[in-house]
Amino acid sequence: MAGTFYGIGVGPGDPELLTMKAVKALQKVDIIIAPRTEKKDGSVALDIARPYLKETVRIVYQVFPMVKEFEKDTVAWEENKKEILGFLNEGKNVAFLTLGDAMFYSTYIYVFRRLRQENVTIETIPGIPAFIAMGSHLGWPLVEGNDVLSVIPATAGVEKVRQVMEVSDNVVLMKVYKNFPEIAGLLEEKGMLDASVMVSRCGLPDEERIDDIAARKAQPVNYLSTILARRRAQ
Repeated sequence: MAGTFYGIGVGPGDPELLTMKAVKALQKVDIIIAPRTEKKDGSVALDIARPYLKETVRIVYQVFPMVKEFEKDTVAWEENKKEILGFLNEGKNVAFLTLGDAMFYSTYIYVFRRLRQENVTIETIPGIPAFIAMGSHLGWPLVEGNDVLSVIPATAGVEKVRQVMEVSDNVVLMKVYKNFPEIAGLLEEKGMLDASVMVSRCGLPDEERIDDIAARKAQPVNYLSTILARRRAQ
């Protein structure tokens, strides 16, 4: 009998933010797939889930190239899929770990789409996105009344980000590490800079809160950084 493939969102960083459903799934899997990039060893998602893993679980690191238009070179993706299918056909239960939520800007989405084409039992378990955790942790209401909230990947391009900000009351800016100075400039342009906050590595031991984003404009920011901003101070 083939095993079950679990996609598990482990939340932003605090292990206590995993759902009970995620913890129960982790207790019954035989193999953990821990994604990483070519440039970094280890896995933040694995570190978050580690307190709930059974001693006998096998950890398998898979490299997923984080490049634009990766669909044009699917070799690594297909090799990873083949390895996962091999485990499942052996009757092993396999879990793929991902930061935040499994269906929200996640590598898991692309793995899910490939495995969905096979005769595989898949269960996706949601997790808490970083910006949701930030709102609660900082006492920062994300939306209320008729507010419009936009979640914007900063990598979408300055003009597209500008257009979305123009029609939004509040924004969540993700992936700001690549063009942080431009994003800080847009926040100032739209009158949102004084009502914004950035958190790097939310929920992890080295979490950092940055309230004066303008003062950090010329400095590099961590890959796991998210900005919350709104038009009016509260």
